[in-house]
Amino acid sequence: MKKELNYNHNIDELLVKSLLDEATVAEQIEINQWLADSEDNQRYFEHFELIWTQSKQLALHRQIDEEAAWQRFRKRTRQPEEETPVIPLYQKPAFPLFRVAATLVFLLGAAWLAYFYTAQFTGKDQIVVASGAETLTDTLPDGSVVVLNKKSTISYPRDFRGNTREVAMTGEAFFQVEPDKSKPFIISVNDVTVKVVGTSFNVKENDKKTEVIVETGLVEVTRKYEKVRLVPKQKATALKSEPDLVKQNTEDDFYKYYRTQKLVCEGTPLWRLVEILNEVYDADIVIGNEKLRDLPINSTYDHQPLNNILDLISETLTLKVEHQGQQIILK
Repeated sequence: MKKELNYNHNIDELLVKSLLDEATVAEQIEINQWLADSEDNQRYFEHFELIWTQSKQLALHRQIDEEAAWQRFRKRTRQPEEETPVIPLYQKPAFPLFRVAATLVFLLGAAWLAYFYTAQFTGKDQIVVASGAETLTDTLPDGSVVVLNKKSTISYPRDFRGNTREVAMTGEAFFQVEPDKSKPFIISVNDVTVKVVGTSFNVKENDKKTEVIVETGLVEVTRKYEKVRLVPKQKATALKSEPDLVKQNTEDDFYKYYRTQKLVCEGTPLWRLVEILNEVYDADIVIGNEKLRDLPINSTYDHQPLNNILDLISETLTLKVEHQGQQIILK
C-alpha cells in the first residue's frame, strides 16, 4: 500500500521560507528530513515549488506584497480544506498583470491537486534516497552512479522518460553520469541548474552557497539568466548572499574526501585544513595564533581519526593542541 502524504500544517510555511532563502539552518534540516520521509513529500514539494515559482514569474515586474501573495497561494492550494474563494466578476483594471498571476496560481493549484491524486494510482512515483549518517552509493535508472555524502538526499523518477534526465538533490553528491548526448542530465539544487551529457562532478549545497566542481568532461551551470561552462579542475560557486555565479580554478581535492577517505595536502595553508577538518569531523577547531594560519602542510591523512591527525599536525608544525570543552585550540 502506498504511504500516505506525511503532511503537517507548518510545512507550507517552512517550504516558503526555504524558497525565499529565509529558512534557518534548523528549519532547513527539518525540511530535508521531511523530504526524506516519503516519496509523496518530495512530490508535494516539487509541485509546490512549481506553483510558487510560476505565479511569481508572471508578476516579476510588479512590486507585490509577498505575504499577501503567500496567503492567496495557501487558499488556492488548500481549497479542499477551506471555503471556496469568491472571485468578483469585475475588478478595476489597475493591476491586470497581477490578476493574471492570481488566476495562474488558481489554475496551477487545481492542476497540481489533480496530478497529485492521479499520481497516487498511476505508479509514476519519484524515488527519494537519503544517506543519513553514512555515505551511500546509488545507481540511477540510466546507469549513472551517484555517491551521497552524509545527510544528503536525491530524488529522481523510476524511469527517465522524455528528452531529459532530471534529478533534484540536497546536501552533497558526486555524479558519474552515463553519456547520452540526446538526453541531457539535469540537476536542480536551490536556484542552480547543472546540465551535462556524460561526465563526473561534485555538487554541494548548504545554507550559504551551492558549489559545483568538475572532475571530468564539460559541465554547464545556470543560475537565473547567468550561465558558465566548466572543465576539469574548475568550479562554480553561487553564494546565497550574492546574485552572480563565480567561476574559479580548484585549489585542492578535499571535495573527494567522503569518497576516498583521504585528505591530501600539497602546500595547503593550516586555516584551509582546519576548515575541512571541522566539516568532515563535525568539530570545533580554532587557530589561537594568527601567525599559524598560513603555515603550509604537505601530508596525506588516510582514513585517520581526528586526534591522530591533530597529533601529526602538532609534530609537523611544532604547535600545541589544547582542548577546552568541545573546542580544540591550535597554538
